Amino acid sequence: MPEIDTTISAAAGEDLSLLRDAAREAGVIAMRYFGKDPQVWMKGGTSPVSEADHAADAYLRQTLLAARPDYGWLSEETVDDQARLSARRTFVVDPIDGTRGFLQGHRSWCVSVAVVEDGRTLAGVLECPAVNETYWALPGEGAFLNGQRIAVRPLADRAEVAGPKPLIDLMPEEWQSRLNRVPYLPSLAYRLAMIAGGVLDATFVKANAHDWDIAAADLILREAGGALLDRHGRAPRYAGEVIHHGALAAGSGELLAVLAGVIAGLDG
Repeated sequence: MPEIDTTISAAAGEDLSLLRDAAREAGVIAMRYFGKDPQVWMKGGTSPVSEADHAADAYLRQTLLAARPDYGWLSEETVDDQARLSARRTFVVDPIDGTRGFLQGHRSWCVSVAVVEDGRTLAGVLECPAVNETYWALPGEGAFLNGQRIAVRPLADRAEVAGPKPLIDLMPEEWQSRLNRVPYLPSLAYRLAMIAGGVLDATFVKANAHDWDIAAADLILREAGGALLDRHGRAPRYAGEVIHHGALAAGSGELLAVLAGVIAGLDG
């Protein structure tokens, strides 16, 4: 068994406590706007952002950087400052993952916060206040939902698979009759958490997911016995110069291998 760097482990544990407290309060802030018709703007003409996103982001940035001023900052709702690349560790944040669903009244959205070092997530938290769920994980310590350890579920005769229909359609014919196609879930982070918690079996992730969408959920899924893989069969890396990803596959075991094979055959 490889030795665990106790210094890193202790620091990650302290960071996890900080993330959990901050995410909980950010969830309280977001809930003040949930179902209340908050003001909305469009980013790039297609992606909505609301005053709830901005309020939660402002709280997280102020709180987390006050506690760890030497950490970098990468958030969906903050202009990216490349100075973060010189930091040893970086906060990777989505104040509301699933904003479109949030604005439509769907409850499956979450505050996603992570600490990343050398491309890997050291601590991850998903706070999902509308469904009263909090997920967290540390490397080598397991994944938890509301304090209870969680794990991916064994593959059964039928599999619950989420993600874009064109990708699911590319799965081998022998799998098509075994699939229950899951309706669209606006929050990618929550979708990955559902796999970690044994509610879903797998999901495709369309190209252009960003670090803030997946950095926290990736660790939670991995600690629950699953994995998130790119088209080369590798785990994504985070908080580098490039912060978006190609198509990804998430799940475990034989089914993950099938999904990974599908995205391996994609162009580009």
